[in-house]
Amino acid sequence: MSTTFNTSALFRIGAVSKTTGVPVSTLRIWETRYAAFSPIKTEGKQRLFEERDVSRALLLKHLSGEGHSISAIAQLDLEQLRRMSNLHNSAHRKIANDGEPLTLTVVGLSMANRIESKNFAAALRQNKVKVTDVVVDLDTATKATLSAQSQVLLIKVNTLQTTVHAAIQGLIQKHKFAQTIVIYNFAPEPVVQAMKFSGLIVRREPISDSELAELIQSVLFVDQARAQEFGTSGNVISSRKYSDETLTRVAGISTNVLCECPRHVAELISQLASFEEYSQECLNKNADDAHLHAYLRSISGSARSLFENALEKIALHEGIELHEGKK
Repeated sequence: MSTTFNTSALFRIGAVSKTTGVPVSTLRIWETRYAAFSPIKTEGKQRLFEERDVSRALLLKHLSGEGHSISAIAQLDLEQLRRMSNLHNSAHRKIANDGEPLTLTVVGLSMANRIESKNFAAALRQNKVKVTDVVVDLDTATKATLSAQSQVLLIKVNTLQTTVHAAIQGLIQKHKFAQTIVIYNFAPEPVVQAMKFSGLIVRREPISDSELAELIQSVLFVDQARAQEFGTSGNVISSRKYSDETLTRVAGISTNVLCECPRHVAELISQLASFEEYSQECLNKNADDAHLHAYLRSISGSARSLFENALEKIALHEGIELHEGKK
């Protein structure tokens, strides 16, 4: 028996219009004249749209605004529409010379729709994101072949269970995401804690666009140039590499380094990781101070990641074995 991780919601045409910013009259024309949608019709002849229809409406709005004729793109599938949208976004980024965007793989159409909305783009401030892949749900994601290597995995699920945690961990191991953010509605506390201890960023709904943007921005290196200088690739802070047990063991090893670098660096990593977790909890609980705590988490995470690289150099020099494992 297969496990279902998510279910598809249904929307009336007015809700689709409000979510996408496309007038109801336009949605009806796109449906009846260009066959852009195939909504479910109830016995009372009401149109009910699926999440994928909301995605289509967002992408069609964006592409038609870029000059594409609706008649030419209305019947393209979601993947084709998204590729076209990404090409336009890439062209704009080259013109603006804003640097490399944060790359996301998004699991859950409702979450993808939020990420691709104008409200979310405004909440991101100066940072940019590029959605490289969108997968309908977690069950599909476990079997999917992704088109590109993304830095961050963003997942929306209704409930968290042990099986969900295992499926997410399998995705991370398969695709080597640097960070994973999980948004959920319901979950037992032991499962939530287990996911946090394994290095995942976990947040319960409701979460506004601005809060979600802050959460995503909190995984970015504060100083990308410094990160690359010290051997950390990309602009995303990696999840924690070493557990408290590993750091305690390293701190207690006698070495030939007279200044006791292994002990000091291991202790610093442990302290920074604790503050990183503290800042994340504050970010989760206090919407008013979310921007400050996102910045603090990014600062502490950046420092922790850099010191982990330093610990690896020390361990190589001193012949210390580091057993990698996320907390």
